[in-house]
Amino acid sequence: MLYNEACGERLSRLGFGCMRLPQTADKAIDENELQRMVDCAIERGVNYFDTAWPYHGGHSELAIGKALAKYPRERWYLADKYPGHQISASYDPAAIFEQQLKKCGVEYFDFYLLHNVYENSYGVYTDPKWGILDYFKEQKRLGRIKHLGFSTHARPDTLEKFLDYAGDAVEFCQIQLNYLDWTLQDAKAKYELLTQRGIPVWVMEPLRGGRLAALGEADEARLKALRPEESIASWSFRWLQNLPNVKMVLSGMSCLAQMEDNIATYTGGAAQTPDEAAALAEIAEGLKNALPCTRCRYCCDGCPMGLDIPMLIHAYNDLKFASSMTVPMQMDALPEDKRPSACVACGACAAVCPQKIDIPAAMAELADALSKMPSWAELCRQREEAARKLQNK
Repeated sequence: MLYNEACGERLSRLGFGCMRLPQTADKAIDENELQRMVDCAIERGVNYFDTAWPYHGGHSELAIGKALAKYPRERWYLADKYPGHQISASYDPAAIFEQQLKKCGVEYFDFYLLHNVYENSYGVYTDPKWGILDYFKEQKRLGRIKHLGFSTHARPDTLEKFLDYAGDAVEFCQIQLNYLDWTLQDAKAKYELLTQRGIPVWVMEPLRGGRLAALGEADEARLKALRPEESIASWSFRWLQNLPNVKMVLSGMSCLAQMEDNIATYTGGAAQTPDEAAALAEIAEGLKNALPCTRCRYCCDGCPMGLDIPMLIHAYNDLKFASSMTVPMQMDALPEDKRPSACVACGACAAVCPQKIDIPAAMAELADALSKMPSWAELCRQREEAARKLQNK
């Protein structure tokens, strides 16, 4: 197993993300399969396990805590998260934290994150009324948290603003990073910002929810010709291994076969060459099917609604690739009059676009797609209800 030194700890480069645990036919966590996966992970050198309050309706913390309990505490690191991104009056930091320790069966968390700091949750995390950062800094002082960090799906400017606010209180940051989102979600800018600040990077969604583990026939044939013995998924992990500030890669593995394949990637094999990385960049461009926006912002000057059109086109391209909650989450953070549905289709933007993009049509398509998806606020409400039911059992 490959290891990194980060935050003063020796961490396996591969971590077990507990958001997509194996399930039985009735959608409950398959605890027997999970135990086999945890046994395999620890025996093969994986020592980092990542869960969160909303995962599996609140059951992930219970399941992973139970699976890890058979091993000495010093053999594994456990990470959990505070759900400030779905805050309500019932989400008192102290009450949640105490429940998490109890559910996981531990006296402290090795790593603890403020979950999903982004445009809509930034105000919650920085509001003195909640005192979130101060509370968790105190838990760190007391030794109940060894290392404090945060996860984010925010745009680079919001990320920078939060880093300025948190200062040296945060030791690491978890971002969505893979060879597709390097450009599609501007992960390159986030990685470079964190690197400049001396903040080690934890990676979530290295396979884009599994999308990068199953490519088109031609793309897979191209990669197999270069590395016949390796899985398609391994290409994403080897790409990340070439980024020196990536210290932890979390994979949401759902079965033992995925665990074994990923461990094999992090146990041996040659580093990715520049030519191989270039091949992935070409494949990424082909996957996007994106509008060719260069962010020149000519379109913004004459927009009567003052829309941030490049940002909205960026969201359009993201959603066009695959349905995910990142785009609805970002759109929920915008005022109603700055969302794609506010476009009046005057055409002033399209008339000056150097790339000849039909911007009004893209705004209409994006607005229609969003109208058919549950809002981030509704998803948070559903998760909170599930967690409340679990607490009342």
